[in-house]
Amino acid sequence: MDRISEDEKYMRRCLQLAACGKDNARPNPMVGAVIVHGGRIIGEGYHVRCGEGHAEVNAFASVKAVDEPLLCEATIYVSLEPCAHYGKTPPCAGLIIKKGVRRVVVGCVDPFACVQGRGIEMIRNAGIEVTVGVLERECRELNKRFFTYHSLHRPYIILKWAQTSDGFIDDDFRPVMISNGFTRMLSHKLRAENDAILVGRVTAERDNPGLNVRYWAGTDPRKIVLGHDTDLKTLVDRLYSEGVQSLIVEGGAKTHSSFITAGLWDEIRVETAPFAVGHGTRAPQLPDNITVTSHEEYDGNMVTIYKKIFSAGK
Repeated sequence: MDRISEDEKYMRRCLQLAACGKDNARPNPMVGAVIVHGGRIIGEGYHVRCGEGHAEVNAFASVKAVDEPLLCEATIYVSLEPCAHYGKTPPCAGLIIKKGVRRVVVGCVDPFACVQGRGIEMIRNAGIEVTVGVLERECRELNKRFFTYHSLHRPYIILKWAQTSDGFIDDDFRPVMISNGFTRMLSHKLRAENDAILVGRVTAERDNPGLNVRYWAGTDPRKIVLGHDTDLKTLVDRLYSEGVQSLIVEGGAKTHSSFITAGLWDEIRVETAPFAVGHGTRAPQLPDNITVTSHEEYDGNMVTIYKKIFSAGK
């Protein structure tokens, strides 16, 4: 196996480990680390919970005493750049240097202002070989909320609605059950994975939605009702200042359209049921700068996920 293939193999293991921190690592990113010597994993770990040991700390702690002498010839793989600052825990870059590994492989650079390449620089200055950018797209996707929050200074915004096969979100302007049992469960799973959820004032008054996690395990997202005179830029700036890294927008049509017009979205999830109603409230019009990343059927309903296409230079 060549070095590139080997690096990708162990970085994929880092991503598997990192995903185990989905529920408890927030607002910190999900990170996995794997220590390899001679084609054998001798240590691995992930960031379990905010305020506790980072992935690198847990990986080194898992190394058996008999394997400790091998660290000087080992490679540590980390899905996100090791931190270089003192926070709730000491800097991981310093720990890596102290352990004296031969090589470090990093999935992607950390966008957090206190890191942003400083961890990589610190390790390289200590004479340790560093490779950066292995499975970078996958590593960034795993922490898309964290990256958007720190790079764009706003929450990662998901627009989500359900529509009939003929493109309506209600039946003659009356609520209609479009989602099925399976897709409702997926919706509640999504809520558990994000910090806040928003609906427009009309939807809140007409439907009185719970917007909580009833069909999945997890914490209810913060509920936000958008007033008719709310400025979206002011809203997302306030959410950023309050540490909200992700926001789901669940309606209605006017609210979704206002976010699309303002360009304040990163992902759009559209569920389409296999029945028509003939008339009612039209579903929002999709923007032009999108690409389909997923198109799956769940008990007859199709769920399509779109992502924003950024123009060159952005």
